[in-house]
Order: sequence, then structure tokens, then C-alpha cells
Amino acid sequence: MTAELPYYVARGDEVAVFLHAHRRQIPVLLKGPTGCGKTRLVEHMAARLSVPLYTVPCHDDLTASDLVGRYLIKEGETVWIDGPLTRAVRHGGICYLDEVVEARKDTIVVVHPLSDDRRQLFIERTGETLHAPAGFQLVISFNPGYQNTMKSLKPSTRQRFVALEFDWPPPEQEAEIVAHESGLDARMARQLVHLAHKIRPLKDEGLEEVPSTRTLVLAGRMIVAGTAPQRAA
Repeated sequence: MTAELPYYVARGDEVAVFLHAHRRQIPVLLKGPTGCGKTRLVEHMAARLSVPLYTVPCHDDLTASDLVGRYLIKEGETVWIDGPLTRAVRHGGICYLDEVVEARKDTIVVVHPLSDDRRQLFIERTGETLHAPAGFQLVISFNPGYQNTMKSLKPSTRQRFVALEFDWPPPEQEAEIVAHESGLDARMARQLVHLAHKIRPLKDEGLEEVPSTRTLVLAGRMIVAGTAPQRAA
């Protein structure tokens, strides 16, 4: 029996573009606000393609060694332990660098030889040069709305990727997602989505944070658990 794919509602041609990029061994860049479905798309596509998924949440302290690997002491011996990027290159699969602009710029340079025609990973500590198999794909994501002059994606990195831009789903589609993911009834899901679509334009007037689709799902789960709707919202 075929395992059920992670739930994802396409809002355009992103699934087809992702498939084409994977077949042609082209890395993919996902751009859009936090909580709009970027990670879920990657999970859906990894399952659809039947390939392993190695997800790396990027942060300020992420080093190249965190991606590539390092020597560690194990049972009294020094052994090399592959990082998630190296495991994906060795065995095939999708390596997903989530919110990539949060990582240090000297760390991101490591992926450059993997994201062009070379498709190579050089491991300085071991002297290895790994050639990515056909099933390997690099995927990165970031939220353009959180960028500033100190945290932006360099053109030399950005231009190596096929870019897919995301925004909030249309109201009816978002209500369907909220209802499915939370177990909330359709009427209440539509009300939550209606509230979110009233709040989101306020971001342009200085509101620091607006409700994401993920936030609506969490609110829906709280309502299903017995929390009063106003309190959950």
C-alpha cells in the first residue's frame, strides 16, 4: 500500500516546477513569509519523489562543520561523522536549508559548488571531493520580509537557484487547509481565515507580526481542544 503523502494544497504550478527542477538537477529557492507552506511543500515533494529529506534549520551559529561534518571522539577513537549536507550528497536526497539567510555567510559558501554544474562537495578535513548523484537536490528558503542590509541573500548565491515565490493562500484554499490540519469545522475555519485577511494588511502600517497559515492551524487546534474561539484567536 502506498504511504499517504504529506498534505499540501498547491496554489499554482510550484509542484510541477519543483519536479522539473529535480529531474534537471537544478537547486530550488523558496521565498515567502514564515508559516505559508514552504516547508510543507518540501516534505510533500520528498515523499512524492521517494527520496530522503535532510532538513537544516539555519541560525546565527550554524557553521560549515554543522553542514559538512566533523571529527568526534567515539569509544576512544577519533571518527569522522558526516553532517546532513554530506549525507544527502553521499546517499542522494533533498537537503533543505530552512531560513538560509540566518546562517553565517561563510557557511553558505560551502553550497556553491553543489549549486552549479560541478555538483561537488569538497570536504577539507578528509580531503574528499564528493560528486552529487542524480537524486540529490539542494533546496533553500528565506523570508524576504525579514531581510535587512546585514541579512540578505547574495546575488552570487541567489542566481544559482530556480526561485518559487509564496504568499498566503487565497481565502477559500486557506480555510480548506486550516480545517484539514486542525480538525476544525469549515465554518469556523473560514472565520479564522477572514480575521487573518483583515489583519495582514496592517503589516504595511507597522504591525510587527501578522498571523500565518501555521498560526491559524494552531488556533484551530486549540478550539478543537475546547478553548473558546476568541481566546484561541
